[in-house]
Amino acid sequence: MAEFAFEPGPEVHLAAGESAKEISGRSPWRLAGRRLVRNRLAMASLALFVLIVVVSLLAPFYATHLAKTDPFTSNVTGTTVVDGKEVDVVQEGGSGLGLGEVPIGPTWQWNYMIGADNQGRDVMARVLYGGRASLQIGVASAVICTVIALALALLSGFFRGWTDSVLSRIMDLIWAFPVYLLAISLATVLLTKAGGLQWGPVTINPSSLWVPTWIIAVVYIPYVYRPLRGQVLSVREKEYVEASVSQGASNLRLMFAEILPNVISTAIVLLPLMIATTILTEAALSFLGIGVQAPQASWGTIIDDGQNLLYTRPLVAIVPGIFIVLTVLSLNVLGDGVRDALDPRAKVRVRE
Repeated sequence: MAEFAFEPGPEVHLAAGESAKEISGRSPWRLAGRRLVRNRLAMASLALFVLIVVVSLLAPFYATHLAKTDPFTSNVTGTTVVDGKEVDVVQEGGSGLGLGEVPIGPTWQWNYMIGADNQGRDVMARVLYGGRASLQIGVASAVICTVIALALALLSGFFRGWTDSVLSRIMDLIWAFPVYLLAISLATVLLTKAGGLQWGPVTINPSSLWVPTWIIAVVYIPYVYRPLRGQVLSVREKEYVEASVSQGASNLRLMFAEILPNVISTAIVLLPLMIATTILTEAALSFLGIGVQAPQASWGTIIDDGQNLLYTRPLVAIVPGIFIVLTVLSLNVLGDGVRDALDPRAKVRVRE
């Protein structure tokens, strides 16, 4: 995770290439947006991430109207048309003895564009559907994690004392476990629980995407909580907070009107970085078989499906891996751009 430093407060600092005239009369948020828009690399990364999201959302259209296949149904005995000829989706082995079965390779057409997996399913359609699941889990778990960590950090940093001690020890307890080991342990328990998860009238099926979403969100709370708590403790001692206290401001007003607006920038910077981290975590858990459950697919499950086809149909595993790399790379670069835009000591190059 990228290192960053903030100096929260009402004062406005100049970024590289900016003059006092340019920022005169503008709010810090408007200045941050202006700096971010002028960061071409960050905007290109944002465009790439949006493109991946849009392409993934079009998975049903691609499967129904272009590939004309069901990516979740086994099709080992099916056929497809390639260059006007009807061919088997799963063919006999290419050796002289004709032993084994090999899925059809890339056709570079809408149907089976990058080939089929060992169940005869269209890999490209599954990659797009897998992107929907991976992005949904990654974004939802990162948002849940950040919101919970921000709320706990406000309570801990503002009230301090025993509240800070209890919350910090709980975070230290979670922090003590390796992330993947804790996630695997939680997933193993929750996925094998008969009847799914139940909280009063709410029941969550073990195959629901909310199971890996909440598991990943919980294990990463301490990683977001610690820097946010530090920011709250720092802002708590600022002069404008002490001035509000002397004027008789309530605790709620101090927390939500004075402290929260000055630490929210840290949470915003952490969010795209956490989305990238949670997408990687989901892919790892799904690859191990304890993330997204069948019949649903994610990039991690598709890589798992393709590991036995690396020598005959390597694109089955390579394409979802490329999607993961591009998504994580775009989010990390975007996160750096957001940090530079919000950080008073940013070094964003501004060109007129």
